[in-house]
Amino acid sequence: MLTDKVDQRAVRSAIELASHAPSVHNGQPWKWTVGRRVVHLNADRTRWLPATDADGRDLTVSCGAALHHVRIALAAVGIRAAVHRIPNPGEPDRLATLELAPGRTTEADLELAGAITGRRTDRRPFSDWQIPGDSWRRLESAAVGQGAILRIVSVGGPRAVLLEAIREAGAQQKDRPGYATELAMWTGRRAGDDGVPAANLLNARTTGMPASRDFPEGDIGPYPLGRQDGAELAVLGTASDDALSRLRAGEALSAVLLTATSLGLATCPLSQPLEVGVTRRTLRDDVLSGTLCPQIVLRLGWPPVGAPLPATPRRSFADIATVEQDH
Repeated sequence: MLTDKVDQRAVRSAIELASHAPSVHNGQPWKWTVGRRVVHLNADRTRWLPATDADGRDLTVSCGAALHHVRIALAAVGIRAAVHRIPNPGEPDRLATLELAPGRTTEADLELAGAITGRRTDRRPFSDWQIPGDSWRRLESAAVGQGAILRIVSVGGPRAVLLEAIREAGAQQKDRPGYATELAMWTGRRAGDDGVPAANLLNARTTGMPASRDFPEGDIGPYPLGRQDGAELAVLGTASDDALSRLRAGEALSAVLLTATSLGLATCPLSQPLEVGVTRRTLRDDVLSGTLCPQIVLRLGWPPVGAPLPATPRRSFADIATVEQDH
């Protein structure tokens, strides 16, 4: 029987590894239900940030990243997952059901799984070395493989429009009721199993970071006055903008981040300009020329010389999963 062939300890380990997926403010807004034959991915609405993420876009993209992480983690231990996305429209928080079966592990699975714990959201200024063309092609292919498009934002007009949209989104959110409270609650922490620690945020004296949310002061830096960020900017987009598209965008985000990590690149997702309607439309119309629905922006490049960033905290298996062996 199938239940005798799937190692439940391996499933648990895969879910624990998937908990390293990126999420807005490291909120980890997912809940897993684990049975003998299936694993269900549910959005955890208790960890939704309504002032930051009014339409739940960040929450769904974050869960999509966790879905791809768990698929890779399962594949790395020889478990194949048939994924049913948004399986029941009557249960909007049930984002995916994975049917488990024995499978084969590939070198690609192992490479991506190995990148999971090494990936960091790096807010430091990146080096100005160019990303080689073959690396860009691998990143673009990773996105396409998950149903999304990674569009590089060229230097000049489109990049200037994108940077202005990021600044405008920040300005509008400052006036949004509850936003400052959410930011203070989830970032700049010194302890805990979620949120963004001060150790992963920039010192207020760091300059030259135009594509950045205005976080509380952290411990990184300061960097020399005039040090400019050499990061490339890209937008991850989909053909439409429904819940399924956002989930697939999260899967593509995970695939791009893990591929970039395996290539030695530094990465930093930027959700802020997608959290405000007017700037989201600016990205769609003026940066992507109306050809894609933007889902998230990415900073990509070579990490600066210096000490590696610490890992951000993660919730325990007991906090993120419920085991129901009769399933």
